[in-house]
Amino acid sequence: MIPRRIVIDANILIRAALGVRVRSLMDRHRDKATFVTPAVAFDDAARHLRALAVKRGADPTVAIESLDRLRLVVEEIPEEVIQPLRDAALNRIGRRDPTDWPFVAAALALNCPVWTEDNDFFGTGIPNWTTASVEIYLRGD
Repeated sequence: MIPRRIVIDANILIRAALGVRVRSLMDRHRDKATFVTPAVAFDDAARHLRALAVKRGADPTVAIESLDRLRLVVEEIPEEVIQPLRDAALNRIGRRDPTDWPFVAAALALNCPVWTEDNDFFGTGIPNWTTASVEIYLRGD
């Protein structure tokens, strides 16, 4: 069986670092799915993670360490893979949130969906899954 691929948005990386559900889904399905993200996603997640950890009463150092461990599970897509699709990605998501173009470009490059909680991806023509329903995709239903 060929593993399914799915692009992980930065907000999903944050949820995986801070919580249990997302990380559990990734762990349960890593034999059937390949999790990928643009190289910028880890930096983006780290930038927000410290403040979110403090707000939740968690240790920011532990949260960053948890994010770093996700690098063992989530494959980074190099910039040179997504850069040629920048304009196409911006045409799809530009007005909503142009900073999300790398995720759209990654999904276009790999012909796969995006796992996100960000409504800006809806209507881009890229299939996207939220945490509430992504297990359907990951199981192959």
